This record gives sequence, C-alpha cells and structure tokens, in this order.
Amino acid sequence: MQDQKQHIKLPEGSIEKTTQTLNLGPTHPATHGVFQNILEIDGERIVSAESTVGYIHRAFEKIAERRPYYQITPLTDRLNYCSSPINNMGWHLTVEKLLGIEIPKRVDYMRVIIMELARIADHLICNSVIGVDTGALTGFVYLMTYRELIYEIYEEICGSRLTTNIGRVGGFERNFTPAAWAKIDRFLEEYPAVLKEFETLLTRNRIFIDRTSGVGGIDAQRAMSYGFTGPNLRAAGIDYDVRVANPYSSYQDFDFNIPVGSTGDCYDRYLVRNAEMWESLSIIRQAVEKMKGLPEDIYHADVPDFYLPPKQDVYTKMEALIYHFKIVMGETDIKPGEVYNAVEGANGELGFYLISDGGRSPYRLHFRRPCFIYYQAYAELVQGAMLSDAIICMSSLNLIAGELDA
Repeated sequence: MQDQKQHIKLPEGSIEKTTQTLNLGPTHPATHGVFQNILEIDGERIVSAESTVGYIHRAFEKIAERRPYYQITPLTDRLNYCSSPINNMGWHLTVEKLLGIEIPKRVDYMRVIIMELARIADHLICNSVIGVDTGALTGFVYLMTYRELIYEIYEEICGSRLTTNIGRVGGFERNFTPAAWAKIDRFLEEYPAVLKEFETLLTRNRIFIDRTSGVGGIDAQRAMSYGFTGPNLRAAGIDYDVRVANPYSSYQDFDFNIPVGSTGDCYDRYLVRNAEMWESLSIIRQAVEKMKGLPEDIYHADVPDFYLPPKQDVYTKMEALIYHFKIVMGETDIKPGEVYNAVEGANGELGFYLISDGGRSPYRLHFRRPCFIYYQAYAELVQGAMLSDAIICMSSLNLIAGELDA
C-alpha cells in the first residue's frame, strides 16, 4: 500500500526548528492565576519565556475614582485575596494619613492582630502549595484546617471570610466578640504544633530540597533592580520590612525579627515565609498582652463622618440621622491633598498613592501591587529551568492574579 504521508521539503540550506512554543496558562489549572506565559522549550528545558497580563480586566483604580472613599474598601479585597484584611487596612491607613486622624492604641493593636493572622493565612497557603507542586499533598491538608480557623475569626469580626471588607476608616465597625477572642486563643495554642509538623514534613525532605534548592534564584542586586520587596526580597538577603522601616499601627511597640535568606531561590523563599509565620505568632501574642489594661469599649477613632451611628440614635436623633445619610450616600467631602502610604503586605510592600481634589471620590488612586512587580521577573527566573520548575517558581513567588490587573 502506497504511503499517504506527505513530506514537506524544506528549502535548501534551511535548518529545521528544534524548539517548541508552549502556552503555559492562562487557564487556572495550568498556572496559579489567570495569566499566560509563552514558553520556548527545547525538550523540557525552557529556552525563553514571555509573560502576559491582562486577562481579568477589572480596572479597579478607575472604578475607585468614581466611588466614595468608604466604598473603595471592597475593591482592595480583590487584590491579594489570600490576605484581604491587610489590603483593607492599608487603604484605611491611607485615608487616615490624608485626613490626619489619630487612632487609639487599642485599635492599632486590634489591627495588628488581624493583619498578622492574614499574613499567616497567606504564607501557609503559599508554602503548602509549593509542597503540592512538588508532589507533597499532606502538608497542604494539615495547614488548610487552620486557614479555616482564621476565616472563622474573620467571620466573628466582620461576617465575611475571603473578601473581608473588614474594618472602617478610623478602626472597626464593631468590637471583637468573646467568640472571636476564644478562637484567637485557640489558634495561638494549636497552630504552633501544626506548623512545626509541617516543617518536619518538608524542610529537610530530600525530594523537596532537590526540587526547590537552586530553582528560580535571584541575587539581591537584581531583586532590588526589579523592585522586589517582602519575602521575595528578604529571601535574597535584604532585610527590608515596611513594619520596621516605616512603622504604622504601632508596630514600633513590638519586638520581632526579620528573617532573611541568601540565594533568593524557591527554597529560601519557603524558609523565609515559614520563619515569618513564627514571628507573626509572636506579634499576635504581644498584641493580646498589650491590650490588657486598655479600655475595652474603644474600637474606633472619633470620626463621625466615617462611622455609622448606633441604629437606635438614627431613629431618635436628627444629628445621627444626618450622619447616617451622609455616610451611606457618600456625601462626605475629603480635603485636598496627595499622600503615599504603604503597609507590609503578605507579599511585600503594598502601597496606595492617593490624590484628592477635595471631592467625594479620589481624583487619582494607584495601587502598588507587589505581585505585578514580581511577575515582570518571572521570565528571567525560569530561563534555563525545566518545565516542571516553572510552576514551582510561580508558587514560591506567590503570584496572585488579583494583583496583576488593577
């Protein structure tokens, strides 16, 4: 039988292509988020990569310029949604900086507790997913139980879990309940043993080390050139932390260390995040201790333009009714000004650049999203690596798609 295959004859002197082009993403099962990487691979070795953003199309910054200030909080939830409360409070701190609002110490400590719980929730997801991407599922299952407990604490405080909309400009909308404190105490009591067990599973595991050590490394100078911050910069050996460099929410009152690495590779990033969870546990314990002796009924600054009055007062007092109407309808004018405020997000320096022209919405608002900066380095970090290393590198950078498309 005659062979039906047609052989394409190449022009004389031409060389047949020896590499293949592969789309890694933008489907979520292929990548940790909705983004695309166009890889040129030689066998399983990555020759070059080109990263693409723009698949979410949310335009949060432009939406924020058409919303009252208090309505912008839910937009920040959707940046790094693994640690939403830090985003929320970073925005509140920015508005408070513009308005010069004085925050009570007890409110600062309450915020610190929630932000450090959010940092732990973010880090435990990142590190346990690195384990999953190297073939180790057990650690992920252990830690996920305690992310659930953190979410239960959120629920007690604000009624939400993932996209929290927690707190208000000036503090919190309500005091922490006894149930919230009980869950916080339970977390502080139980999580250390689970975290230690997780470290026992992975930290000295020969397979895990072989899969992560020397993969996706970046030196300190190159990391700083890109604008790295947070755990990814500290893993490269730079001890920059916004909580120490520019303290906010009374972080200067706390005693904690800044874990650093040396190689900036996936393994160092894993180690830094693990160490930071231990430091966060220490900070939460200190905050709980510092709150003892402070008035228990203070959970908000005296800013009636941003804090809804008690419902009973709204029904019976004209002034309370007016404030309620102004807040709900977004009728509060903000003084003109220009501020930049940053917090130490779970992924690095999360900044808000705010320009007010005196209206009821920002004239301009820009989010400094750490993941957007890390992703620009991704193509360089995976060049020369194996295809299987590309996902591990993505995990260890903790690339969150919500921070790419703002």
